[in-house]
Amino acid sequence: MTIRTRKFLGAILLLVLATVWALLGMALAQMPWIAESGWRQAIYYVVVGMGWVLPAMPIVSWMQRPDRAKST
Repeated sequence: MTIRTRKFLGAILLLVLATVWALLGMALAQMPWIAESGWRQAIYYVVVGMGWVLPAMPIVSWMQRPDRAKST
């Protein structure tokens, strides 16, 4: 697979990841034990807002892998 194809697929995967992560984060934020406290909400949104980076890192790493050298 060429780097161009990996970058295209990786961009799509990152968009899907960010969308699903945001929707799940918003849905879980409505749980009563989070919604009733401003401090818990603040901590929750910081953790969830930064948390998508961890699953995105392997995708970005895969996207930037160089092409294999063609054998002659």
